[in-house]
Amino acid sequence: ALPLGPMSVAARAPKHLLQRFISSAGTAVSLRASARAWTFPAGKRMMSTGKDGPDVSSVSSVGFRLSRSGRFSGETDPLMEQFNASFPYDKRMWRQDLQGSIAYAAALGRCGLLQKEEVESLQNGLRAVEKEWEAGKFEAKPGDEDIHTANERRLTEIVGSVGGKLHTGRSRNDQVATDVRMWLRDEITELIKHMKDLIATAVTRAEAEQDLLLPGYTHLQRAQPIRWSHWLLCYAWQWKRDVARLESVLSRVNMMPLGVGALSGHPFGIDRHLLAKDLHFDAIIQNSLDAVGDRDFIIEFLFSSSMIMVHFSRFAEDLILYSSTEFSFVSLADAYSTGSSLMPQKKNPDALELLRGKSGRVIGQTVGLLTTVKGTPSTYNKDLQEDKEPLFDAADTLKACSQIANGVLSTLTPNKEKMLAALDLPMLATDLSDHLVRKGVPFREAHHVAGAVVKLAEDRGCTLDKLSADDLRTTHPSFSDDAASSGPGGMWDYEAAVERRQTDGGTSRAAVGKQIAELKAWLSQSA
Repeated sequence: ALPLGPMSVAARAPKHLLQRFISSAGTAVSLRASARAWTFPAGKRMMSTGKDGPDVSSVSSVGFRLSRSGRFSGETDPLMEQFNASFPYDKRMWRQDLQGSIAYAAALGRCGLLQKEEVESLQNGLRAVEKEWEAGKFEAKPGDEDIHTANERRLTEIVGSVGGKLHTGRSRNDQVATDVRMWLRDEITELIKHMKDLIATAVTRAEAEQDLLLPGYTHLQRAQPIRWSHWLLCYAWQWKRDVARLESVLSRVNMMPLGVGALSGHPFGIDRHLLAKDLHFDAIIQNSLDAVGDRDFIIEFLFSSSMIMVHFSRFAEDLILYSSTEFSFVSLADAYSTGSSLMPQKKNPDALELLRGKSGRVIGQTVGLLTTVKGTPSTYNKDLQEDKEPLFDAADTLKACSQIANGVLSTLTPNKEKMLAALDLPMLATDLSDHLVRKGVPFREAHHVAGAVVKLAEDRGCTLDKLSADDLRTTHPSFSDDAASSGPGGMWDYEAAVERRQTDGGTSRAAVGKQIAELKAWLSQSA
């Protein structure tokens, strides 16, 4: 494998990433299975009733009181509690939820709804909850319907009744929309970094391996010779477009919905612009109805993720073919291959096959959420709770796939001899027609003549380079002697054929070098 130094994926990827990527039992993206494993203790109720109505006196019931209040007196079916709960999967937003609440407490203080000491008490309590999460010591309770109620319940346990003031003017509608945007903002930023690392790996290899030639394919048939570097850069440019899409989505993700309440606005004159600044949003969402009901930013991210996965799938498909015995253009590192449980000789490209397979998973998440959102009326509806599992799953999948793709690319070994052996002279038939075009022959006529030359060689049972100039002139008088040259720089020299593609975007050394320079400049500017 090419020694890529700091570009090596080993310096970036989490330990045992491939094992987690391959294992369906241990993968970080098996969200639904883990979420549905959440159960409440047998026989528990989130609320008990007595002769005087609901018991809302204990701090531990605060999570349930947030969504049920005094409007309800009957018990909730435990199955409904589990069906309704999102805590098993939205708990991953614990940090963003606490950060949002710390800033919101300050905003309540600025508009006179909280005394200075109350703001400090709330913020200190929220930071204490944050430390529990960081240390892995946060204890969930059956009443924790979602991450918001869980954090507020724990806050109230720590600071007492002042914890009940934190939610003044705020709804979980604007709270969850804020949390998701903050979480996704962080995820996109990290994903962009992984994608740039992958592009840098492709550029590094392309610069170092410009001498390698291999067949270029159309319709999976040998077409024309190209540089291996040109193939690498084909995907580098696709991934660069992916980064541009992510950056564009990020600009719309980073808009703040907080401070609009359930749907109609905040009743206490909170300064949303200053709150947005505190939470590092670019601006506020201008319409309260849109703020709580908008999930465009998630769907846009899922679409961008789908495009990335389509590119990964095509990249993987190429390398699956190139690494097969029939091609043998590249050898995959053992670190990204697996064996057979029966056939000891097998070396399977499982990492690449999973890159290809997981594209369907992400595309499915995109279509699924589009279908969910299309039927909802304006503002917030409970259907929108179904946005998080596809979002989290897609983000986790992209994070793993971008690192796995980098690992595969940075450690594979190209086989120069096999690549050259796959080149054959009929791939240069187009160059024959180009020769005639330079002599003034119309392209359509030249194209027909080149085909006739290929037929002539087939009829004689010889290769094209064995035809003499006189043989060529039997098909058209405009062929000159150099059309039959097989020496360096001649008609039948593969390197010369590649070098004839000099225009920008072509596969000549100069054109490839220009691509490399442009990508390196972009990477340095966006570092």
